[in-house]
Amino acid sequence: MGSPLTQSRGGSDPDLSLLYGINGLAKDAPSWLDRTMEFVGEYGIMLALVLVVLWCWWSVRRRGTAEDSVAAVAGLIWTPLAAGIALLVNIPIRGFVERPRPFVEHQGIEVLVTGKTDYSFVSDHATLAMAIGAALFVANRRFGFAAIGLALAEGFCRVYMGVHYPSDVVGGFALGTAVALLLAPLALALLTPLVSAVAGSGRAGWLVRSRRAEGGPEGRPETLGIPEPRTEGAGSGENDLAA
Repeated sequence: MGSPLTQSRGGSDPDLSLLYGINGLAKDAPSWLDRTMEFVGEYGIMLALVLVVLWCWWSVRRRGTAEDSVAAVAGLIWTPLAAGIALLVNIPIRGFVERPRPFVEHQGIEVLVTGKTDYSFVSDHATLAMAIGAALFVANRRFGFAAIGLALAEGFCRVYMGVHYPSDVVGGFALGTAVALLLAPLALALLTPLVSAVAGSGRAGWLVRSRRAEGGPEGRPETLGIPEPRTEGAGSGENDLAA
């Protein structure tokens, strides 16, 4: 049995050991780096994820085929919906587990963000970030990988800032991924006809397909039908939907 100091630093608990290891970096880092990590972990990565989603939308509507654009935009609409649903699912989980923040129960935690009085498990930021990443992967693999990378960085920042255990972050990743992937078939079945109708409309069709990409007489968008489910030989490239 270890000493009280060893136990307070994690001892044989890998969750605590990893917490102290990552959070300990903040103690040795210059103040400007801590301030940067604080901004990135609280707001910066979430803003970057929004920009990645918008960039993906701009790309697929200009470069993809008509069918690809409808399917991809439906997936993009699912992205914020998946994040919102995952956050709602997390509310009763946090209330049930009632896990205090790590700095409440353990000494020596370098806390970069004050005022965190709610429960720790699971991390809202990690849940939102990974839900966006997983849902975006359904719409577009290339942009999805970028978003998942940002989500992993978000998880690291939350532990570095001393506001979450590593297991809080892993739980958030699992919850966000589960909601985004398990509900995706139903969500896309409902959203694809709606997006197809919008694409075929005169005024709002540009939200799905740019006039330059459509081509045709006078640059008017073509009327799009609901795309058939993909079978073998589905196209390759940046606009492929994840299996």
